[in-house]
Amino acid sequence: MTRGGQGLARVAVVVRAGAAPLWWLGVLAAGIGLLAPGLTGRRIGVLAGAALFVLATAAVAYSRRRRYAALAASASRAGKHDVLQDRAVTVRNWRRGHRWWLLIAFLAALGSAFAAPAAGGMLLAGCGAGLWLKSAWLGRREQADEALLWVRVDWLRGGAAHPAGKRVKAYRSTGIAAGDAAPGGARRKSPALV
Repeated sequence: MTRGGQGLARVAVVVRAGAAPLWWLGVLAAGIGLLAPGLTGRRIGVLAGAALFVLATAAVAYSRRRRYAALAASASRAGKHDVLQDRAVTVRNWRRGHRWWLLIAFLAALGSAFAAPAAGGMLLAGCGAGLWLKSAWLGRREQADEALLWVRVDWLRGGAAHPAGKRVKAYRSTGIAAGDAAPGGARRKSPALV
């Protein structure tokens, strides 16, 4: 980076980075949790887990939407010296920074199976599903505004860093074709050969 340029990461990619690990760790914990009879029994555990899945999905998907919207509305244009971080680098950095939180959450979901089988795993999977829904919402907003949203990388340092957290003061924006991720943070599909 030169002359005041910033390292920028896609907001939707940061949000989406936790979706797959939470989903798959939750599915794994729920599957293993079904092996233990638990204090409540499997039927009650699965019913409680289903309720927790729905609640977690809704809570994660709708949390901080006003903050995201306010930051998006006041986004300034990225400068020519700003460096756009690749999708793979953003995902890898997020997962490295949160690996201990993910491990603790997985172990807690496994441990909860002794009380309510599968419930903790389904809660974890619901958090992952909520992040996918939130990244999809961000993608629709980016499509409508025809602008991708970016956040400074230095504001995301640390395991608990969040793209709409207190450390984040503003977003930057670029055209819809910038970077290697599609709106919503998914991998950009390569153009079809004609």
